[in-house]
Amino acid sequence: MSTVTHPPAGPTDFVPADIDATRWETLAPLYQALLDRALKCANCLEQLILDRSELDAAAAEARANLYIRMTCHTDDEAAKKGYLDFVENVSPKLKETGFELDRKIVESPHRDGLDTQRYEVLLRDLTAEVELYRPENVPLETEDTKLGQEFSEVAGAMTVEFEGKERTLPEMATYLEVTDRATREAAWRGVSERRYRDHETLSVIFDKMLDLRGRIARNADFDNYRDYAFKAMHRFDYGPAACADFHRGAEEVCVPVMRSLNRERQEALGVESLRPWDLGVDIKGRDPLRPFKDVDELVTKTSKIFHRLDPELGAMFDSLRDGESLDLATRKGKAPGGYQENRDRIRKPFIFMNAAGMQNDLETMIHEAGHAFHSILCRADPLLHYRHAPIEFCEVASMSMELICQPYLGEFYDDAEAARARRVHLEALARLIPWIATIDAFQHWLYTNPGHDRATRQATWLELNDRFGAAVDWTGLEQFRAVSWQRQLHLFEVPFYYIEYGIAQLGALQLWLQAREDQNRAMTNYRRAMTLGGARPLPELFAAAELEFDFGPPTMKRLMDAVAEELESLPL
Repeated sequence: MSTVTHPPAGPTDFVPADIDATRWETLAPLYQALLDRALKCANCLEQLILDRSELDAAAAEARANLYIRMTCHTDDEAAKKGYLDFVENVSPKLKETGFELDRKIVESPHRDGLDTQRYEVLLRDLTAEVELYRPENVPLETEDTKLGQEFSEVAGAMTVEFEGKERTLPEMATYLEVTDRATREAAWRGVSERRYRDHETLSVIFDKMLDLRGRIARNADFDNYRDYAFKAMHRFDYGPAACADFHRGAEEVCVPVMRSLNRERQEALGVESLRPWDLGVDIKGRDPLRPFKDVDELVTKTSKIFHRLDPELGAMFDSLRDGESLDLATRKGKAPGGYQENRDRIRKPFIFMNAAGMQNDLETMIHEAGHAFHSILCRADPLLHYRHAPIEFCEVASMSMELICQPYLGEFYDDAEAARARRVHLEALARLIPWIATIDAFQHWLYTNPGHDRATRQATWLELNDRFGAAVDWTGLEQFRAVSWQRQLHLFEVPFYYIEYGIAQLGALQLWLQAREDQNRAMTNYRRAMTLGGARPLPELFAAAELEFDFGPPTMKRLMDAVAEELESLPL
């Protein structure tokens, strides 16, 4: 079993505590000092790595704070300017200097004197970075990041006039759960029409992104961006063939379950055909689940859940309730979605979301708190690189919380509502995994077919929807379906980041099964594995939590059979 073994060196004092890391003029002398430092032994190399880690943490936190401010206030020109200034003037310099430091470490004659196990992952990853780096790609990556900010600005500005009030798109989602079908349809159409109004703008942005990413790959001597991205994302433990196995498992195991649930829903609702606005409403005509009225109630009751689950996690969650670590309520001018951002110098996470009082908001709160627990559990590691685990395991930290917390939903609901919430979440897994397969398969196609036109892209998207999609009638709505991929921000801002959710979901389901048998064992495994951060290869991180690192059809079937068994025990 892997254990955490940190070097004996104490915290570095190389970086001033009050450094303004938003300015390259402040960072440059320190990075140059690292580049100029003479290395006479392995201990010297190790100290360089530690000092570099602290300096990188200061720069990363500066970027994180600017990003947080920008996403919290997309209509604030100063916030936008601050973030873009960093992206344009600091990030490129960090990449250039980072490459030189990577090369200094990787090519050091003292490299073999480092602890082999301790530095295995770091040296593996830095070697890949050195092999991938091309100076001509730095401005291209900067432009790609700026385009991602444009997407965020366009998406964040979307609102709908509905029932006499201007509403954000997260607010509009609440209307898809109301029992009146005409209201649901009006809400769905309102959102879809609003998105469609900007579909051309988003297509232009995306076309530019595809071109930039293709050029980045070719500059690095790759035939396509997919193969470049796999190496850039340090996917050393699985490749495109394993992703295809996941797609096949989703198609063979989850799609039939999802479509069976669709047919049951259609029959229960008594409708001639199931339409997109029929997927969120309760099939018994009950009012939507509304777990909380405001964010204060959300935070207070979520804290109680975590304290019941595990007192140590409860204390971690409470440490975020300081007024500076949470921005949870939806509002105009706020970017869509939710995330947990590390602030690497103070080693304290930040959670962002758009809560509108829905069950999905509660799940998002618990999910992002799982990421925060991961950050807190591994923050003692002096190496910044190891305080960031592979995303496939980061999502185990968050998705497992959604499942393991289910027995404590009584903090928000009565017994019947809690059982209903559990059922809704488990049924959603049958939809989530096919959607992940859709997005991932789409990305594989996008980047292995460079130069495709929009019509071909649209046709491919629709083919994938036919393969993985729900049994829903889109008659008269074809134009909305054709561009529905644009609602997935990962395609724009973090290309190829989405299969991780599927891999992690299978890990989370395994941890959930552990918790059903022995919660103490599951929580011990959770804390032990998350404390490792990214210090070990991905399969070893799974093993530290006693999880199998496998995501093909047999594993998927075993886990989904357990989900089906649990659903049988829950009332409709």
